[in-house]
Amino acid sequence: TPCFMTVSSISPPAPTSSDEEDDSDSSTKPIRSEKKKNPASLFQTGGDPPKEKKAKKKAPPKAAESEDETPETPQKNSNKKGKGKKSKKSKEERAPSPVIEVDNLEEFVLRPAAQGVTIKCRVTRDKKGMDRGLYPTYYLHLDNDKKVFLLAGRKRKKSKTSNYLISIDPTDLSRGGENFIGKLRSNLMGTKFTVFDNGENPDRANADWSNVRQELSAVVYETNVLGFKGPRKMTVIIPGMNSDNERVPIRPRNDNDGLLMRWQNKNMDNVIELHNKAPVWNDETQSYVLNFHGRVTHASVKNFQIVHSSDPDYIVMQFGRVADDAFTMDYNYPLCAVQAFAIALSSFDGKLACE
Repeated sequence: TPCFMTVSSISPPAPTSSDEEDDSDSSTKPIRSEKKKNPASLFQTGGDPPKEKKAKKKAPPKAAESEDETPETPQKNSNKKGKGKKSKKSKEERAPSPVIEVDNLEEFVLRPAAQGVTIKCRVTRDKKGMDRGLYPTYYLHLDNDKKVFLLAGRKRKKSKTSNYLISIDPTDLSRGGENFIGKLRSNLMGTKFTVFDNGENPDRANADWSNVRQELSAVVYETNVLGFKGPRKMTVIIPGMNSDNERVPIRPRNDNDGLLMRWQNKNMDNVIELHNKAPVWNDETQSYVLNFHGRVTHASVKNFQIVHSSDPDYIVMQFGRVADDAFTMDYNYPLCAVQAFAIALSSFDGKLACE
């Protein structure tokens, strides 16, 4: 359709001879310039700014990591696959590449990525079954040799608005089950989304409010002059981080106190606003392009990168198509897997869809 051909984010900008080659890292630019300040300070909202040493100490060795990433250092211009790159790592990195240890899945998917580590994942869409077109199931796995399962998501059938359940069990996507870890809920228009963890509705709050669900993120899609046919404009609102690099809990007591309302009322205490990086028009390919450093191989309006306006080189999250029903999803500090997966799910929603 014209929507797909003319207005889509593709990567890498330069054409390559085959899709397989696109998976190699053809980036010539560093992922973020070293002169920039510690990205942790971009997300700090409570307490003192993090000390450099402390930030480094904070990164636990079992942080999720895909095999061929070199944390923090700019990527060299190398077209080799990951294995070739390992030999170039500095001495302290030469030890076995930090494989992701997902010891406690529930804890892992809610824990922010360690600083300096990109967690690379893959989202697959399964349309099998009776109502496959309307209610596909989405699965999130680590994009490494072990393909560790992280999360599954599916749209609820009897909901007035789009409502996705997120589970840590690929076979149990029920609201009442113990594997329920979060949900994504849209407004009636399907343009604004809120991400919750698995806490209780405020109606069922206990005395100290500690069991009430947290809002982990909100996503706002703006229509542009082309309706939803052009590059989308996304605003992502997340809770800020405290001086210990932990997420500030946002537990709204009612709908007027949530992330969306705070953002709309410009009450940004403990709240961070992020945006998708605007793609650039490329005359040669007659399309909008973004550089995904080889992680995305197919053009799609669903492809996006989320950044902070103060440091557009630091990619907080990126998402893009690699096959008809497969997408890569990479995220960095301060996001956790549930936040990133829910943001990705929002981009699949029917009212926005134009592939």
